[in-house]
Amino acid sequence: MSKSYRMLLSSLGEDPERQGLLKTPERAAKAMLFFTKGYDQSLEEALNGAVFDEDHDEMVVVKDIEMFSMCEHHLVPFYGKVSIGYLPCKKILGLSKLARIVEIFSRRLQVQERLTKQIAVAVTQAVQPAGVAVIIEGVHMCMVMRGVQKINSKTVTSTMLGVFRDDPKTREEFLTLCNNK
Repeated sequence: MSKSYRMLLSSLGEDPERQGLLKTPERAAKAMLFFTKGYDQSLEEALNGAVFDEDHDEMVVVKDIEMFSMCEHHLVPFYGKVSIGYLPCKKILGLSKLARIVEIFSRRLQVQERLTKQIAVAVTQAVQPAGVAVIIEGVHMCMVMRGVQKINSKTVTSTMLGVFRDDPKTREEFLTLCNNK
């Protein structure tokens, strides 16, 4: 990967041998591996057994989970906040595990639409709830730094599964909880 970054620098007209760029190919390769570390992580590893039997059937919401990802179309970052809600059916998930699920899928080359769905499906696989809801509000550097250059634009995506899709009152409760500051 370092050789590819060195070639990229040369293709840009830069001198990869100049002092400021000497170690850039190695640093860039390490950074890319960190940005995409989700490929080396599995749901089972992230959960680490933190699924608990609990007779709780009210909504669980964790909101404003910070997220950083890489646009698969431009290899440019996008970032934002993720809110996750689920309605347990006799099983709950350690709260930090929701953030870990976000981390697994956001640390891959992504589009926000797929990321939203992958998080919802992973929570479903983890605890088989009555439903899962995920909302992501993202800022895409491919829209900010290039193309239309709209610095204040945000992209909002949602995935609603189970009762969150089928019951408007449940969906509305989740949306209200997410919008409360």
